Amino acid sequence: MRVLITGGTGLIGRALCRALTARGDQLTVLSRHPERVPALYGAGVQAWRTLDAWGAVTAFDAVINLAGEPIIDHRWSARQKAMLLASRVGTTERLVQHIAQRQRRPAVLISGSAIGIYGTGARQRFDETSPAGSDFPAQLCQQWEAAALAAADLGLRVVLLRTGLVLSDEGGLLQRVALPTRWGLGAILGDGRQWMSWIDIDDYVSAVLQLLDDTTASGPYNLVAPAPVTHETFVKAVARALHRPCLLRSPSWLLRRLLGERATLLTDGQQVLPTRLQARGFHFRYPRLTASLERRLGAGAS
Repeated sequence: MRVLITGGTGLIGRALCRALTARGDQLTVLSRHPERVPALYGAGVQAWRTLDAWGAVTAFDAVINLAGEPIIDHRWSARQKAMLLASRVGTTERLVQHIAQRQRRPAVLISGSAIGIYGTGARQRFDETSPAGSDFPAQLCQQWEAAALAAADLGLRVVLLRTGLVLSDEGGLLQRVALPTRWGLGAILGDGRQWMSWIDIDDYVSAVLQLLDDTTASGPYNLVAPAPVTHETFVKAVARALHRPCLLRSPSWLLRRLLGERATLLTDGQQVLPTRLQARGFHFRYPRLTASLERRLGAGAS
């Protein structure tokens, strides 16, 4: 299969690209850093800096769109919100425009989104039928998905990846929690009762490959494990895996003062379920947090 992937050098993109090349797919990676691509995936993987490299005779069977600035790294000023919208919505719109100009179009667009589309809630359980929320992450995801769904009018099968908190030993959330915990500085944020809907990166990649190959799959899918946990449970499980204490707490008011509006990503949670993925018979290798932490941090997680 000939695949164009955007965001192919990010945390998720790297794992997915490795899996695609391992099974023999032909990859073209769109990246702001195309010079990194040969070292990551080998000389056989083509690298583009911009979509302008997509010539009239170049054809793909599938496009996977993972591009987007990290949402947690910077305070949500008006300028930062505009940048986040441009990196997700704008990039997706340009991608669909290029697809529209192709005489031979790909069969499927798999496009990133996030469980942030549902907003937050202490008691609700969210699945793919749940309505969208109204906060900034929810609005961002709604516009992101709408831009991708425009490809359906071009005859493409469109799959939306509503991604949860991805656990990897190469970076991301888990390593942000593990690093201070190794030094005995692990901390529970807020009251610790906020839900964390997570997924092991191996399961994430397997789910994307299944949705890529299954020609009957379309629409939104929650990419989360079937057993979300509270933040306190998560942090204490990481500390236990690393044989370190977890004695500190960061109150919500302090996080709001330090982080502003984006503190809600840490203090408010979502209990999200992979209803549609399970209905398609997807098998999770790591359905429980302890299993994933054993894989990522060592046997002490049990």
